[in-house]
Amino acid sequence: MNKQLTLSLINDELAQAWTSKKDFLEKIERIIPFAEWTEIIRPCYYKGERGNKPYELELMLRIYLLQNLYDLSDMKVKNEVIDSRAFSDFCGIDSPNQVPDGDTIGRFRNILTQNGLQEKLFKQVIEILSERGLILKRGTIVNSTLIVAPSSTKNKEKKAR
Repeated sequence: MNKQLTLSLINDELAQAWTSKKDFLEKIERIIPFAEWTEIIRPCYYKGERGNKPYELELMLRIYLLQNLYDLSDMKVKNEVIDSRAFSDFCGIDSPNQVPDGDTIGRFRNILTQNGLQEKLFKQVIEILSERGLILKRGTIVNSTLIVAPSSTKNKEKKAR
């Protein structure tokens, strides 16, 4: 079998592999209104009038979502988009050259924060998840941490020693 055909078969097999990340990100794909969000962000996004051409806005938004969903730093999310098949598929990335560097990711995050868009977008996420019954509004947190404590200073009769 030639090398190209072998690589093609491996890529097909990898694309069909099912993971919990892939499953979760497909659910996110269905609930996030990407077209609407990109139009909300577009007026604040870098236009590329000087310097480098900007990355596609939806790509930046998807990377930003991954960063927040998985609590990743700018550099870590860049690396994960390159390393994780589920992340690269979610972002529509075919090559590491398509992934922005950590500084670019950080600048995008700052644009959202400075323009109050971060709160607006995640408020919408909470609303969407609540409408679909996918968010817990009430519950009890039980802490089962073991701690070292001194023994009692009282004996069985509860008298001080």
